[in-house]
Amino acid sequence: MTSEELLKRVRKIEIKTRKLSKNIFAGEYHSQFKGRGMAFSEVREYQPGDDVRSIDWNVTARLNKPYIKVFEEERELTVMLLVDVSGSRNFGTLSQMKRDMMAEVAATLAFSTIANNDKVGVIFFSDKIEKYIPAQKGKTHVLHIIRELLSFEPNSKGTDMAQALQYFANAQKRHCTAFLISDFIGAGAVDKPLLIASNRHEVNAIQIYDRREAELPNIGLVKFHDAESDKDLWIDTAIATVRDDYAQAWKQNQDLLEQLFTRTGVNHISVRTDEDYVKALMHLFRC
Repeated sequence: MTSEELLKRVRKIEIKTRKLSKNIFAGEYHSQFKGRGMAFSEVREYQPGDDVRSIDWNVTARLNKPYIKVFEEERELTVMLLVDVSGSRNFGTLSQMKRDMMAEVAATLAFSTIANNDKVGVIFFSDKIEKYIPAQKGKTHVLHIIRELLSFEPNSKGTDMAQALQYFANAQKRHCTAFLISDFIGAGAVDKPLLIASNRHEVNAIQIYDRREAELPNIGLVKFHDAESDKDLWIDTAIATVRDDYAQAWKQNQDLLEQLFTRTGVNHISVRTDEDYVKALMHLFRC
């Protein structure tokens, strides 16, 4: 991509996502996330009417009586975008590739953040931390993020989401709102790091997937290429049981993701590349 082409794409996505964030998401974003940026203040003994979700179980266990964590509201919110840049994002069979929708969703969230005078940062990850952009305010900062979302090419193709979550938890000490944007292919065992991150921060998962990852068309013998392992596999899509097994494997994977997010208390949505992500984000903001 030339510099001129990149600038055109940046300008196009800026116009679209800034309009969305101002006209549609700003109010929902503000009501859902503003004021959730809380700094830890102290612990005190539990009183009737306190939110049981604020109980500090470590202190409670030591003192044999319930204690809760007391937080003070921060004046501003920090939003962190954890964006999967592994090889599997370079796939798309219908209106656009997954990487393009990931970039647009992330840009919309970034503009929604600065529209409320908050800070936004990004962590790009594959099977390692590819790039970290600390949270800042301002349009110039967001345009820099968008350019990176559109043009960044990782050094690795694999996926290690657990490492990304651990890095995020260590890098972001104060409470923030995080959006984990990925196709969740090859995510690995992430229960513990996701639970740790969600206990410290407001974590939201956004799955971007392609229709052909959920179902196979009947088009005969097809060569599939794994973008992360660089391996090829021939599959005869004309065989009904093959298509059924493929669809069943997708459903099982989605069920496991649903269970993971339920266990870890993470709000989540799934958006297909040929669907309108606006409604999905609105639903996420209202969760």
